[in-house]
Amino acid sequence: STNYSVVTAIDKQGNIHTYRLDHTTDTWEKTAGVNDVPGVAPEGLMSIASGEQDTFYAVWLDVRNNKQNKIVFASTTGKADAWSENEIVYESPDSTVCECCKPSIAVNGKQVNLMFRNWMEGSRDFYLTRSSDNGQHFSQPQKLGKGTWKLEGCPMDGGGILLDSKNVLHTVWQREGNIFYAQPGQQEVPVGKGRNCRISGKTNPVIAWKDGADLKLKFLDAATEIVVGKGSYIETAEMPDNKTLCVWEIENKIRFRII
Repeated sequence: STNYSVVTAIDKQGNIHTYRLDHTTDTWEKTAGVNDVPGVAPEGLMSIASGEQDTFYAVWLDVRNNKQNKIVFASTTGKADAWSENEIVYESPDSTVCECCKPSIAVNGKQVNLMFRNWMEGSRDFYLTRSSDNGQHFSQPQKLGKGTWKLEGCPMDGGGILLDSKNVLHTVWQREGNIFYAQPGQQEVPVGKGRNCRISGKTNPVIAWKDGADLKLKFLDAATEIVVGKGSYIETAEMPDNKTLCVWEIENKIRFRII
């Protein structure tokens, strides 16, 4: 954000730690923990986002109260010396949300958007909930896409979410080995085969995913995909010149490419 950067990390006991970088002094410092009940994030799956004015937001899988995973949210401002009281945003009526899929978050101004894979009536589909007041209140979660995925086990694939420069919300996710792109309330659009998809780029949004050993990109305004390389765990970021930085892992080495 403007004056600070924040990193979170979850330990084996399920506690979320915060580390803050002060941009004026260029120093890191450990600050407040995020979860207000000890040991409630044992899956270690969370996402964070920041607003421009030193406001930070976190969403994670949380097992408080009944040992079932649910969607929990918190925020902090300024130096991140204290996080807000944790809010249970959503609990599945079928006991748990998808147990091993990371929730996602996208923020712009007072608008906070959370995406997660649910588990309802045997289906593991993605849902979106939105706030227009910095996360004080969230909407009833809305299913993304028209199709569904009946699945006994967790696919371990959390998808991605993006608010672009025009404040348009984009989502990508995997269902039955296929990557889909969707905007809220609209029909999903098939992108390609694969898993572990991401989306980034406020000016020129791009989807990244893994298809077998290949790592692929597809810009929303392009008709064809690009094979970036081979490996796993691709992440992308839009650079100041609007090019896309791609970083991934292969054979215990980190590779990058600018497109």
